[in-house]
Amino acid sequence: MSMHAKWRLVRLVKGAALAAGVALAAGCATVPGSGDPRDPWEGYNRSMFRFNESVDQAVFKPVATAYRDVLPQPVRTGVGNFFGNLGDVWSFVNNVLQAKPEGAMSSFWRVVINSTMGLGGVLDPATEMRLQRHREDFGQTLGRWGVPNGPYFVLPLFGPSTLRDSVALPVDWYGQPHTHINDIVTRNSLTGLSVVNTRAGLLATTDFLESAALDKYTFQRDAFLQKRRNEIYDGNPPQDEERYDLEPPAAAPMAPDSKPAR
Repeated sequence: MSMHAKWRLVRLVKGAALAAGVALAAGCATVPGSGDPRDPWEGYNRSMFRFNESVDQAVFKPVATAYRDVLPQPVRTGVGNFFGNLGDVWSFVNNVLQAKPEGAMSSFWRVVINSTMGLGGVLDPATEMRLQRHREDFGQTLGRWGVPNGPYFVLPLFGPSTLRDSVALPVDWYGQPHTHINDIVTRNSLTGLSVVNTRAGLLATTDFLESAALDKYTFQRDAFLQKRRNEIYDGNPPQDEERYDLEPPAAAPMAPDSKPAR
């Protein structure tokens, strides 16, 4: 990465962290909803959810279904491995930013092994060597250092998110290696392939959701927030805290008769 690119990344990181802190501290106007404190913008979110559903049914799902039906499973697995290897590069950066040496080392060696022995990431020998994938993004990095989730927020086309993760999204986009390819056609083709491959991998999940959920919006929201909470806490969320970090946790008050430890 050139020095100019490094400075651009530093500016993006600082800007995203500042914007997240300001937005979450100031709060935003709420709209009438179900009263769920995690989802104060439910009116907007439901409208955007319906819009995304319409676009998905008209465009993304048919393309992903054709992609799944035309390409054999080994080819699709190779495509997924390739983009997973690119994702490990950004995971390495975020593991370093989160001061997680084990995750950083695992991500580093996964990239080295899969990029060489794995033919540029098409194969995944690192998993066979029991090098665990530690997926991390910049939203998780902000959460690691105390930036709360903020309200649930449905993004156009991107879908479920939170205010913090939405602020972090430009940094995550910049951190993907294929976005730095100078050739526009190649860069856009890889981006499109990544989107279609990801959507194809979710076909079974969305089919189940359509058949099982009485309220798809609520089901998706609760599942996303639970999944995101587990990711932030590396699968070990605090058992005594059920809220979703709309505000930073307050320090426990000292008992009136307690004395500070010496």
